[in-house]
Amino acid sequence: MAQATFSVRMDESLKEQFDTLCRDFGMNMTTAINVFARAVVLQRRIPFEISSPEPQVTRNSAVQAFRALREQAKDNGVSDMTLDEINAEIAAARREMSE
Repeated sequence: MAQATFSVRMDESLKEQFDTLCRDFGMNMTTAINVFARAVVLQRRIPFEISSPEPQVTRNSAVQAFRALREQAKDNGVSDMTLDEINAEIAAARREMSE
């Protein structure tokens, strides 16, 4: 079978990590890429799930979530709970989950 060259650009750190992991598997990067390509052709799909990572929680989104919780507490008539009462509720919920 005729051979063809395939060139890929990637972050240098990623390349080093990939190379190290491939060596740990007992293969080189070329073999790993060939295994991947054969799996894609055989399965006619990417052989693993590709998804977006969880969004990072920012200070702004945390503040917005806290404000929404305060509004819910106000709407439910529990906005005047003390810290001790809140902690007691948390403890009770944890007990229920462990039962």
